[in-house]
Amino acid sequence: MHIAIVGNIGAGKTTLTELLAKNYGWEAMYEAVDNNPYLEDFYSDMKRWSFNLQIYFLNSRFQQIKEIQKGNKSIIQDRTIYEDAYIFAENLHEMGLMTTRDHDNYRSIFENITSFINPPHLLVYLKASVPTLVENIQRRGREYEASIRIDYLQKLNEKYDKWIKGYDAGKLLILDKDNLDFTNNPEDLASIIEKIEREINGLF
Repeated sequence: MHIAIVGNIGAGKTTLTELLAKNYGWEAMYEAVDNNPYLEDFYSDMKRWSFNLQIYFLNSRFQQIKEIQKGNKSIIQDRTIYEDAYIFAENLHEMGLMTTRDHDNYRSIFENITSFINPPHLLVYLKASVPTLVENIQRRGREYEASIRIDYLQKLNEKYDKWIKGYDAGKLLILDKDNLDFTNNPEDLASIIEKIEREINGLF
């Protein structure tokens, strides 16, 4: 079983991944943030480092998916390869922070890679408003995220909504993060697990 948690920066993906992995006794796969050699540079000069960062994420996500598909463990994955292309790279291109040449090159690599992989059995989308995202980003206090602009988060949200609206690669569960506090409220977590169970059981 492969469940993937998707959502904007600060939506709570990592926390939910952690809690679900603990609940099911499954393996959690996290985004390569702490050891990412481009992230700080990217946030200080997006235009210069956007292509490098996106290629790094694409490669590390492909490695993850190869592991998932090779192994026989059930996995909860924090963010997907699809977000890299449909949300982040596309948004950087639209904002003029990635050249058309780089974006075309990136999309070509993405399409080649995704022809070799399977989508997750269930995609869980943590939908969150910009104020919720900002609050979470400030709370966790990562230095390199301090300069993230509101309009950048808003554009990403618009991209997520568009992508999720057209998502047809597998099962989809949308959760409203503005009205959920699964970190501090066990009832909220229990209701999420119940919804996931319902989706998973419908797979067989």
